Order: sequence, then structure tokens, then C-alpha cells
Amino acid sequence: MKNEIENIIRESQAAIGKIPVDKVQEAADEIFSALENGNKLLICGNGGSAADSQHFAAELVGRFEKEKQPLPAISLTTDTSILTAVANDYGYDNVFAKQVKALGEKGDILFAISTSGNSPNVLKAVELAKTIGMKSISLTGKDGGKIAGISDIDINIPVFSTARVQEAHITVIHIICKIIEDKMLAKIKATQ
Repeated sequence: MKNEIENIIRESQAAIGKIPVDKVQEAADEIFSALENGNKLLICGNGGSAADSQHFAAELVGRFEKEKQPLPAISLTTDTSILTAVANDYGYDNVFAKQVKALGEKGDILFAISTSGNSPNVLKAVELAKTIGMKSISLTGKDGGKIAGISDIDINIPVFSTARVQEAHITVIHIICKIIEDKMLAKIKATQ
């Protein structure tokens, strides 16, 4: 069992090592700029990616490592009444797109998480965001799927184990939170 545990740790480290640093920096800069301009971040994903979307929103609304102003980040995975009503009335493929249409505005950012890059409901949300004038940032795995091809910025972890992709995804989210937090605090310090 010890060998299996060590192998999983090595695989996780290898996946994290494939994080595209320049894309993460670009995404963090885009999100910071949008938030600084009074826009908001909408986040979506399914399963473990739904949990990651909630985690990301919590870090921005609350705090990551340091005290800061709360930021307008909304996880589209948390309202069970909306999710079940939309799924029942319009089909599960529309659960995020309907919320993007209701909440999204030009200048906002959609952060779309999909380990396969092919989740139909996440794909529809990205497509709709484009029509509103929102930028889309995707966090994908494997080959990036269809979502990678239409996102403004795709942060792809090119491995095929869902668990390893998700481990790298949460690392990316933490890095983005740190960059945003540091930029916010540096800006405040510069004006004092």
C-alpha cells in the first residue's frame, strides 16, 4: 500500500508540474482587472469541479491568506432551487447558461471548470457568456475538449486521470487567489 500511496503522490506532483504558468498569470490578471473595474466573477463546474467553484468563490468573498475587501465572486453551483428548477424545466445542459444570462453582464468573467473540457452545461455557459460580452476562462484537463477551443483563456492540465487533474485545478485556483490578493493589497499600500 505504501508504494501505491507514493505513486499517487508522484502522479499528483507530475500533474501540478504541468500547470501552464503563463496562462495562470494571464487569467489572474484578467480576473483582477475585471474585479477592479467593478465587474464580477461567475464560476461553474460539475461534481468535484462544482466543489472547486464553491471553494474559489469562498476564497474571494472571504479571505485567502490575508484580510482584504470581499470580492464579487458567485458559484453557480450552490442554489439547489435554481439548479433543480432549470434542470426540470429546460434540461440539465442549461443549468449554468440560464444563470449566466440572469447574472452576467459585459465585462464580467465566467470561470468554467471541466476536467474533460466537454461538459455540455459548462460549454453552453461559455457560449452564452461570449454573446453577453463576458470573457471566459476555462480550467480543463485531458486535451481541453470543446471548452478549450472557445474560451478566451484555457488553463489545461494535460493528464487523463480525473483525480490528478482536480488536484492540479485546486492548486491553480489557490495561485490565482494569491495573485489577486497580493495585487489588491499592493494597490492599497501604494495609495496610503
